[in-house]
Order: sequence, then structure tokens, then C-alpha cells
Amino acid sequence: MNLSYWEIKSWCSNIDYTVIGSGIVGLNCALQLKAQFPKANILVLEKGMLPQGASTKNAGFACFGSLSEILDDLDSHSEEEVFELVNKRVKGLEVLKQTLGVHTIDYQRYGGFELFRNEDSQVFEDCIARRQIINQLLEPIFKANVFSLQPNSFKFKNIKEQYIFNQFEGQIDTGKMMEALVFKVQSKGIKILNNCHIETFSEEFNRVLVKTNAFEFTTSKLLIATNGFARQLLDEPVKPARAQVLITKPIAGLHIKGTFHLDKGYYYFRNIDNRILFGGGRNLDFKTEETTEFGETHIIQNKLEELLKTAILPETKFEIDHRWSGIMGVGEQKRPIVKQLSNHVYCGVRLGGMGVAIGSIIGKELAQLIE
Repeated sequence: MNLSYWEIKSWCSNIDYTVIGSGIVGLNCALQLKAQFPKANILVLEKGMLPQGASTKNAGFACFGSLSEILDDLDSHSEEEVFELVNKRVKGLEVLKQTLGVHTIDYQRYGGFELFRNEDSQVFEDCIARRQIINQLLEPIFKANVFSLQPNSFKFKNIKEQYIFNQFEGQIDTGKMMEALVFKVQSKGIKILNNCHIETFSEEFNRVLVKTNAFEFTTSKLLIATNGFARQLLDEPVKPARAQVLITKPIAGLHIKGTFHLDKGYYYFRNIDNRILFGGGRNLDFKTEETTEFGETHIIQNKLEELLKTAILPETKFEIDHRWSGIMGVGEQKRPIVKQLSNHVYCGVRLGGMGVAIGSIIGKELAQLIE
């Protein structure tokens, strides 16, 4: 691509900080950089028309982990690590709300419900037995019990007659969140270039040479916030994880309100605009879903529809309006990777499916690596 003199002068010259990825992490990183260095020339590069990974494709859960997820994490993390994971998610949600405002992102605290299918009796009993232990572990964060028991008030079918209720969980409008975040970034004089794919970068003595699909340029510092696509640029322990989602057409008199978790969080659904948004099922075919390719599969989409018919909306007629997928970044450990990679290159990746909760704070931490 042969850029004009004006394009080179206005967009591609004298760049102090370049952020790769215009999702929640990347845009919050850019905002924090502008706060730290008000006169800096900051450029954000995004390979998609919109943020390409999961920031505009997630289910909009303002959550920090269901009880069964937290218990599952204790199998591979210490109590202290799990406490810090939850604490960071809670703090991250506060940063998100403070940055954009609860009304702007349409934050609603209807609470979160964990459901258990009748065949999941052992998992359910384990959660009941250990519920107070987790409440005690998290009490310093919330100053109250997080998890309680509630009856099956939504009349789901083939589900245990008690839910585990989380009074602190909420939901947001993902589109409104990202629209407001992009507006705020651009209002600070930060440039965003879309449809710009990074091919390679190389570090020189006091700068980084970046080659895109359209042009080459140099930047003083390079900050990588590509999460699920991290492996395309970095040698870090991050795997892509595709999440498939569907949404119904509006349902008259929909009585379901809240965020709902099923099967250790592998399935999740919520109300939005008198519709049910339903996603998950990655555990049906982990290997196929370990991809950076967007798309849907019959095995997962059929299972989502089956659960809608047999458990969630068993006595309600519904139609599927739309289907999509997003790409998350996961790993053996759930702690995000936020670190300096070399003299002028930094990264903030591996959000573990908790981008809404921790993306804002990880973006700030990424920027704060630069003193």
C-alpha cells in the first residue's frame, strides 16, 4: 500500500507507544498511557473492522466465577492464588464501571445463578458441602456471604430444585461498553487504525520496527494486547479458545432475569432485550475449539438448542435469531500474563475468559509497566 505524505505524517510518524489490539485491554492500556504521558503520540492497531477477539463478542457477564468454577480452580491453584484471582476480577469490574459509568454500559445487578442438571448430583453436593468454606475465603473481599441457596423460581426443567445464588453478579451491554470505550479513547487524541494486521516486529537499539499488511513504521514502545491471538506474535503459554453463542428472537413475557451458569461455567445464559443469549459448550470438543478461526459447529450449536428446549425454555416457543463466536485466550494457569518481554516490548494476555471482569485493570497494569 502506497501511503500519501499526509497519511505518513499524520498517522505513521513519531509514534511513542503502539498498542496492538483494540479490545478491552488494549483500549484501557492506551487510556492509561495517555494519563501517564499526556503529550505522547499513541497509536492503536486492530486487525478487524471491530475488535477481533472477544471484546465485542462476549456474553456481557459482569462476574468473577461461579462456585463450582472456584472449587475447580482450587484443584490447580492455592487458596491464596484463587483469592487473588477473584479479588482482581472484582477490582477490574470496579475499574470498568468507574471508567465508563454504570448507566453507559447498562450495568444491571440481577445476581448470578448456578444451575445443576439432575445427573450432576455429585458436583452439586460438593458445592453445597464446601459453600461456606468459599464464603469464608471471599469474605474479606465482599464483607458478606457471596453464595446462598435459592429455590428453582424460574421453573427450569431437568434441573436441581435449588440454585446457588451469587448476590454480587451483574450483567452489561457489551456493545454499549465497547462503543463508549472507543469514543473515550478517541476523544483523548489517541488514534485507532482498523483492518491493520501485524505481520512482524523487530527490536532495534532504541525503537521497534513494525511491519503491517499495509505499511511499515517505527515506535518507541510496543504493547501487545491480543489475548486469544497472542501465539501469532508471542512465544507465551496462551491457547486460543473459541466460544460459540446464539441469541433468540424476542420472547413475549420473558420472565428470566439474571446471569446463569451451568456445568462448571462451560454453559452460560442471560436475558437481554427480552431475548435469551446462550453460549458455551466448548467442553464438548476442546480440540476443535482451540482455534483462532471464527465459526460455529453443529455439535455445539445443536447442544445449545437442545438445552434451551429441554431445560431453559421447555414450555416456551422460541426462534434462534443469530449465532456467532469469539476467541478467548486461556492456559494451564488462570493468572494473566502481564510483563515486559524485552527492552521496548510488553504484553498483557491470557485473560482466561474473564475479559469483561479483568480487561480494564489488565490494560492499566500493562501501561504501568512503562515508567
